[in-house]
Amino acid sequence: MSDVRYPFTAIVGMSDLRLGLLLNAVSPAVGGVLVRGEKGTAKSTMVRALAGLLPSIAAVDGCRFACDPAAPDPQCPDGPHDAPTSHERPSQLVELPVGVAEDRIVGSLDLERALAEGVKAYEPGLLARAHRGVLYIDEVNLLQDHVVDLLLDAAAMGRSYVEREGVSVRHAARFLLVGTMNPEEGELRPQLLDRFGLTVEIAATRDPAERAEVVRRRLAYDADPSSFAARFAAEERELAEHITAARELLPKVELTDVALRQITAVCAAFEVDGLRADIVMARTAVALAAWAGRTEVLEEDVRKAAQLALPHRRRRNPFDAPGLDEEQLDRTLEEHAQPDDPEPEPEGEGDGPDGNDGPDDGPDGGGPDGGPDGGPDGGGAPEPSAPEDTGTAAPEEPAPQPVPAQHPSPARESAPVAAGDPYRTKLFTVQGTGHGAQGRRSPAETTGGHTVRARRPQGTLSRLHLTATLQAAAPHQVARGRAGRALVLHKDDFREQVRQGRESNLVLFVVDASGSMAARQRMTAVKGAVLSLLMDAYQRRDKIGMITFRGTGAELALPPTSSVEVGAARLETLPTGGRTPLAAGLLRAHEVLRVERLRDPNRRPLLVVVTDGRATGGRDALARSHRAAALFAAQGTASVVLDCESGPVRLGLARTLAGLLGGSAVSLDELRAEGVASLVRANRAATHTTSMRKAA
Repeated sequence: MSDVRYPFTAIVGMSDLRLGLLLNAVSPAVGGVLVRGEKGTAKSTMVRALAGLLPSIAAVDGCRFACDPAAPDPQCPDGPHDAPTSHERPSQLVELPVGVAEDRIVGSLDLERALAEGVKAYEPGLLARAHRGVLYIDEVNLLQDHVVDLLLDAAAMGRSYVEREGVSVRHAARFLLVGTMNPEEGELRPQLLDRFGLTVEIAATRDPAERAEVVRRRLAYDADPSSFAARFAAEERELAEHITAARELLPKVELTDVALRQITAVCAAFEVDGLRADIVMARTAVALAAWAGRTEVLEEDVRKAAQLALPHRRRRNPFDAPGLDEEQLDRTLEEHAQPDDPEPEPEGEGDGPDGNDGPDDGPDGGGPDGGPDGGPDGGGAPEPSAPEDTGTAAPEEPAPQPVPAQHPSPARESAPVAAGDPYRTKLFTVQGTGHGAQGRRSPAETTGGHTVRARRPQGTLSRLHLTATLQAAAPHQVARGRAGRALVLHKDDFREQVRQGRESNLVLFVVDASGSMAARQRMTAVKGAVLSLLMDAYQRRDKIGMITFRGTGAELALPPTSSVEVGAARLETLPTGGRTPLAAGLLRAHEVLRVERLRDPNRRPLLVVVTDGRATGGRDALARSHRAAALFAAQGTASVVLDCESGPVRLGLARTLAGLLGGSAVSLDELRAEGVASLVRANRAATHTTSMRKAA
C-alpha cells in the first residue's frame, strides 16, 4: 500500500462532505463530523486526505502529548515544561480500530509497578496521539457504546481522564473528530448523534460521466501514486493556505443579533432537544463566514449551518430517518430576518401604496385580512385533511377481516398492512451469565457493572481488586522477609475484579406470515408487537435477525445485523397469505443460529417465534414442527413464543409450541410492559384485600 495519500482536491463531487470537513479544520470547536453513507463512497479516502491539508504544529521536545510550546498543558504527565525547546511536525491522523479496548484509547497504568514500587507508570493511549490532530473512527456505529461515550466526552471537554484505584492522570486531548458509518449496519443512539457537531449524508453519484471520472482518477492513482499526487499539488497548497487564512480570520467574524436570533428560531422551530444545536449552529455559521472571507455572518451562513447541524438531531426514535424540511427552514429564516422593533409602526399608511387594498386595514384589520392568507402558508389547512381521509378509509378495511381469520385461502396473498404504534414491552432475558458484548439485556461478565468477585488476572492486569490482592499477599509477608510498613508483593498475589453487568444478545424473530395471520386488524397488531420488540432490541444494543415463513417455505428476510431500521422496513413490506410451514421456519432459524454461534460464540441468542401455533402443508405438519422445536430445547436456546391466536375458541397451539421449545408463551396483551405492571398491581391489591378480610 502506498504511503502517498490520495489528494483531497482530486475527489470528485461530495461538496457537503468536503465543506463539513473543511469547516472543522477551520474551527475544531464545531465538534466534528459524522459521515453517513453507503459503502464504497470514498468516506475514508476523503478523511485521510484531509490530514495532509492541516498546517504543521510546533510540539515540545520529548513530550509524548504534543504540548504546544507557546501554551504547554500545566497538567501534562510529562511536564512541567519550563522554557521548553520545540520542533515542527505534521498534524497526526489517528485511526481508531473497531475492536479497540478502553485502555488502548485513554492509556493504561502499570498497576504492578504502582503498588510494588510506588511509581506512576503511565503509557499514553490513542487520545494522546490525536491531540492537536485528527481522530478518525471508521464504522463508529459498530463501537461499543461506552467507548463512543468516552471518545465524545473527551472531544467535548478537550481533556482525557484516567482513573485507576486512586491514581489519576489527565492530559489535553483536543482533536478534530471524524466518524464514518454505514446506516445499513446499525444506527447510533440519538444521544450519541447529538454529540457530533455536523452530519453529512453521502451517496455515490448516478451520473455516468462523474462515475467514469472517479474510476479514471482512482486507476491513475493506483498506477503511480506520486505522479498522480503531483498533478494536484498546486491545488492542495492553495487549499491548505485557504484553511490557514480562514483560521486567522475566525476570531474577527461577528455573529450579529439578527443571525443569532435566526439560529435560535430555527432550532426552536425544528424542536431539537437541548441547546447544543444552537451552539453548534452558531460556531458553524461563524466558520462559514470565515471560510468565505467575510467578517460578518449572513443568512446564507445560517441556512447552510442548519443543513449541516440539524438533520441528525431531528430523530425521535430509531426508525426516524434524519432530514430537514427546507420550506420550513426558509420560512423561519424569513420571519426572523429583521431586527426586533418593540414599537408599533405608526406610519402604516405610508407603506400602504405597496398594497392596493386599504392601507388602513394593515394595522387595524390585519387579523381578518391576514387570516386567510396566513392559514395555508402556515400549513394549517392541509393538516386536518389528512386525518379526515384516514378516518374515512379506515372503516372500509375491517369488512373482510373475519373471513381470512377463520378460513385462510392457501393460494391467496394479502397486500402488506401497516404496523400498529410501538410501545414499551416486557423484558425477555437469557438465563445464566454470559460473556458477550456489553449491552442492556441479559446478565453477563462485562468490563462495566458492579464487582461480584475476584480472580487471578487473565492477561494484562487492568482492574485491580485491592482487598483480594492484600489478602493473597498477607500470609507470606514473614516468609518474604518483610521489613517496615511496605508490603512485599509478588506477581501471583495480584487479583483482578470480576464485574457483572448486562450483555447484548442476538434476537432472532421467526414471524408467521401465512394466511391464518392475514386478517388486517390482527396483522396490524402483530406487526406493532414485532416493531415494539425491535425498538426494545435497539435500546438494549442487540443484534437482530428475521425469518418469515408462508406458502411452501421460509425466508431469511433479514440476516443478523445491528440495524433495526432495516428490520422495521422489512416488516412494513411483509405480505401475508398461503399455508403455514411452521417446521420450515423453525429449521431455518436453527441453521441461522448454528452459523452465528461459529461467528460469535459469546453472543447468546434469544429466539422469538411470532405465531398462532398452527402448522399446515404436507403430511404431519404439526408433528414435524414439534420435532423441530425440540432441537432448540436440546441446545438450551432461550425462546419466547408470541401467541397471536385470537377469537372466542382457542386451541392453545402456541403455548404447546412454547413448552416444546423450553421457553415461555406471551399473548399480545401480556407483551405490553404497562399491562404486566397493572396485572401485578391488581394481584397485589387482591392479595392485600384477602389478607385484610382474614385478619378481620
